[in-house]
Amino acid sequence: MPRLTVWMVRAALLQLGIGVTLGMLLLSTKGGLLDPRFWLLLGSHIELMVFGWLMQFALGVAYWILPRHTHEPRHGNTRLGWVGFVLMNAGVVLILASNWIPDLPALHPVGRLVELVAALALVWVLWPRVKAFGM
Repeated sequence: MPRLTVWMVRAALLQLGIGVTLGMLLLSTKGGLLDPRFWLLLGSHIELMVFGWLMQFALGVAYWILPRHTHEPRHGNTRLGWVGFVLMNAGVVLILASNWIPDLPALHPVGRLVELVAALALVWVLWPRVKAFGM
């Protein structure tokens, strides 16, 4: 398994664990066990589950499993893949920071832009490897 995939899957699983923990806290407030202010964590929970876990896991596995090139580098532009990995996690951190620091509302659109650039970089790496069967 390529090192980039290993790091993306590990980061995705870490963010899954944090996201599930936040989800458990949110569900505990529904039962009246915790303060209702925990619902302020909903945005962070969604961010971690959708972009931190789901998108990163899917792109990491796609990097590993899509057909490889016949020439080196076999997985495509590895440096651009690493840039996408770093930017994806930086975007998630920026969105989480915008949820936790209300004095910095500009972090939210910046974080979304960083996540978009990360997704585009990873798709740019993967696109040439998507081909019809037998080609």
